[in-house]
Parts: sequence; C-alpha cells; structure tokens
Amino acid sequence: AFPLWLAPVQAVLIPVTDKQTAAAEEVAAKLRAKDFRVQVDGRPEKMGAKIRTAQMQKIPYMLVMGGREIENGTVSVRSRVAGDQGAMPLEAFIEKLDAERRVALP
Repeated sequence: AFPLWLAPVQAVLIPVTDKQTAAAEEVAAKLRAKDFRVQVDGRPEKMGAKIRTAQMQKIPYMLVMGGREIENGTVSVRSRVAGDQGAMPLEAFIEKLDAERRVALP
C-alpha cells in the first residue's frame, strides 16, 4: 500500500444511495481544487461492496456520505490505517489531509 502522498487515489467518496451522488461530486470537486486525487464511487452497489472495493484497492481514505452528512456539511471518515474516524466537517478533513500530505512529502 502506498503512503498518502504517493497513492494514485487519496480518497474515495462513497454515497450511501444514488440521491447523494451529486453532493459527493461537489465534495470531490472541492477536494480536487485543493490538488487531492479523489474518486466518487457512484456504482449501484451496496455500501458494503463499495467499502470493500476501496479497501482492496488500498485507498487511504473513504468518505461515506449519507443524507445526515450532507445536511450537516460533514463527511464520515474511514482511514485504511486507523479505521472509522467518525463524522467531521469537510474543512477539518481537508486540513487533516493537507497536513498529512505535507508531513509525508520527501
């Protein structure tokens, strides 16, 4: 597994249902604007299958987005290393990711 700064995909956004896909794309655009490499898994699969796929691809972060997260402006963060980190505001996650990326750059 690659470290965050080297990973081809640094985070994957996983919408709980099709209704959250547009919001996940908006969040992905915000992350891409900050030069993060992200994908949105908009496949019509169950959430567990999407999480399993991200784990098998060894993507450092999974951001699960359901109705509650969109309503509150948060993302539920799951780290490949640390596991479930709970919901956090998007800006806080961006700061965390940016700090982790800066520390790890050679």
